[in-house]
Amino acid sequence: MEFASKRMNREWETMEAMVRIHCRDRHAPMNGICVECQQFLDYANVRLERCRFGAEKPTCANCPVHCYQPARREQVKVMMRYSGPRMMWEHPIMSLRHWLDGFRRAPEIEIKKPNPTSFSSL
Repeated sequence: MEFASKRMNREWETMEAMVRIHCRDRHAPMNGICVECQQFLDYANVRLERCRFGAEKPTCANCPVHCYQPARREQVKVMMRYSGPRMMWEHPIMSLRHWLDGFRRAPEIEIKKPNPTSFSSL
């Protein structure tokens, strides 16, 4: 998967590595990744592509916008709780960069206010 910015590519690579570690150790697929984890990665890919913050995206844990469905959010929490500590051994540099990205602040969310003059003609 290729994104427009290095930051988004790094976020995707981290997500994919964590899901693969979880799948390998918990589901033990014969080749690659199981169907359930692949479906989750497909879902995560769409969410990342549509992220309103783009290259300024904070880590999901620090994001003010929860774009995952509640069931998917719980699924990713389980995966990350398991994979997070193992990332230090399997992908130490990726893990360090993700940890540093955790200090990134989310951009302010613009709240659109209704235009008061648009209702005056009613």
